[in-house]
Amino acid sequence: MQKLQGIAVSPGVAIGEALVMDNEGFRIPRRFVTRDAVDDELERLEAAVEAAGAEIAHNREAVARELGEKYGAIFEAHLQMLQDSRLRSELHEMIRERHYSPEYAVSRTLRRYAQVFQRLESSYLAERVYDIFDIEKRLLRHLLGRRREGLSHLSSPVLILAHNLTPSETANLDRKFVRGFATEMGGPGSHTAIVAEALEIPAVVGIGPFLAEVSGGDTVIIDGDEGVVVLQPDEETLARYRHEVEEKTTLAARLETLRDLPAVTADGVPVELFGNIEFPYEVEHCLDRGATGIGLYRTEFLYLGSATEPTEDVHYQAYSGVVRAMGDKPVIIRTFDLGADKVPHLRPPEDERNPFLGLRSIRLALRNLPMFRTQLRAILRASVLGKVRVMFPLISTLLELRQAKMVLADVMEDLDEKGVPFDRNLQIGMMVEVPAAVMMIDHFVKEVDFLSIGTNDLVQYTLAVDRSNRDVVSLYNSADPAVLKLLTWAIAAAEGAGKPINLCGQMSGNPIYTMLLLGLGLRRMSVTPSAIPEIKRVCRSVSIDQCRAAAERAMGMENARDIKSFLREEVMRNVPELGL
Repeated sequence: MQKLQGIAVSPGVAIGEALVMDNEGFRIPRRFVTRDAVDDELERLEAAVEAAGAEIAHNREAVARELGEKYGAIFEAHLQMLQDSRLRSELHEMIRERHYSPEYAVSRTLRRYAQVFQRLESSYLAERVYDIFDIEKRLLRHLLGRRREGLSHLSSPVLILAHNLTPSETANLDRKFVRGFATEMGGPGSHTAIVAEALEIPAVVGIGPFLAEVSGGDTVIIDGDEGVVVLQPDEETLARYRHEVEEKTTLAARLETLRDLPAVTADGVPVELFGNIEFPYEVEHCLDRGATGIGLYRTEFLYLGSATEPTEDVHYQAYSGVVRAMGDKPVIIRTFDLGADKVPHLRPPEDERNPFLGLRSIRLALRNLPMFRTQLRAILRASVLGKVRVMFPLISTLLELRQAKMVLADVMEDLDEKGVPFDRNLQIGMMVEVPAAVMMIDHFVKEVDFLSIGTNDLVQYTLAVDRSNRDVVSLYNSADPAVLKLLTWAIAAAEGAGKPINLCGQMSGNPIYTMLLLGLGLRRMSVTPSAIPEIKRVCRSVSIDQCRAAAERAMGMENARDIKSFLREEVMRNVPELGL
């Protein structure tokens, strides 16, 4: 058994078979073969070994001819490894006696060899592990051939273990079979993490190199609450986690009884709980959990899942379905929050050294007006179907906000001339995601109908922490005193101006922070649908006086660790059933 620590980004526990993805996207499609297929599978293995050997020999000769025998000898070592009688014997035994597929036998055997090299004290020998991985990839390439399958074509439940998953790969996961995932790269608040929450599957990222330690088909546990991944767990660990899954299922069933009850504090103060959604199908999740409305409809999926720019009708179909399903409940649609590198049909930026500080979100929209106008037209067309509101992301200056509003007004004028109906009183809001927006909040509140605090980015920009960089991600903390002061100022300014303010970042979906946020004066929270029942339970278990006292004490503390510990204790004291 091996226990790995990563970063929890989507809650829950998943237990199942591993599906290992390397950097080239290989996965092992099947683990066992039938008895009568063994001879055919052995022939397939030998054919792959022969083809890989010929490939290596060709490379050896080409390199030796161009650079000299010294460099060609690198491939000679690969060839000797591939043709080693002990390796061939082990592979044959796995296929003949254990009925493993050639793919699984190759992956399992060579990764075990790699582990031996990695444990050696000699740095020179430890580097040979890459030679083994190279041989594994060559063999898998020849074994799988055209049968390399995408993650969207699974046929049995799996836990995906990968070096990294792009947002589009994550968005296209088959929810029927993918029960959770863990990656070597990534951090909290990334789009991949957000999509994992939308899919409501446990996820852990930023583990560091570990794929060499596991083979496809191995039993794995992904603990999305604690950020832990357990490889090949023993029976005691399996039993403990299975019990934990049962307890969570029982708690979820108890919390379901809150579905039709209002989110009102113990002393009668109403709280609005909205749902964050990424995909249209999540509307059902929101309605099932009793959401007051959609507080954040992310629209990035329309771009990430397609090689071409989505048309106005594609946008309209996505928005209209959600608006109709929500009936008389509000739906806040955020315009696309993407970097130029994430939009396939746009030219990649030439000098984007730091995408988080580059051409993204509203900056990208204002630089690509035809694309922006297409989305706005679809939003306006859908606005007649219900209570639609539009929200602009990553606003940092008044000029940006005014430019965005001018584009919207221009699109309204075009639709008006063509006789296309839309809500002429459409409410306009902005995301508060950068310290500059908080510093100028007294001006911004005069320009919008509502505001929404996006703590995922606000934490990142306030603390100068790249939330996808595992080397500094430990510094990314929503409970940092600097972040809490910015929240206090933003909430107070909105309240003073009589403008509604919401918090839609991951912070609002964590019950640890609910009492703090209520104590700071927040009365609207937008969370992932799965978090609504827990947040509602906290709201209904505490009074505003208790929350203010907790917030006042937390604001007097000097570091995030003490604040978070204190807030957890407060919630546990008032709502022990959550087991935080």
